[in-house]
Amino acid sequence: MKIIKSCVGALTNFEVLDLLRSRGAGKDPTRVIASVSPSEFKVFDYLEQTAACNQTRDAITKLVDECKKYDLAKAEILNIANIRPSSAVEVFTIIEECDARVEDRIDELVETFMQVLPPHPSSQAESMGEIAEDNS
Repeated sequence: MKIIKSCVGALTNFEVLDLLRSRGAGKDPTRVIASVSPSEFKVFDYLEQTAACNQTRDAITKLVDECKKYDLAKAEILNIANIRPSSAVEVFTIIEECDARVEDRIDELVETFMQVLPPHPSSQAESMGEIAEDNS
């Protein structure tokens, strides 16, 4: 990935993670030979535990397209991609004046996020644990 124009705008956590991966960051124990600084590895390790680790460029693009219907600001879309809200309560903390702007479509909005964005890694682990308990 090549930076063509710096300071154009904010990046999603997925875009930062994708950049770090392209520079050689990973879970490989031979990290010392990668061209990534120790601080970048710390950022990589953190982002690997967030919703960004399961996201794709297509999912982010689809999210932006879907959010156009709701007239959301770029910063709100960025926060939605980074946080991946799964309830109306979470959405109310992200969208300014949510009551007036989204009105009764809040459940539809949450459902859109859940369909477009992959689940958070911790929720996948929890559901796998529930499946294992059910099989016991």
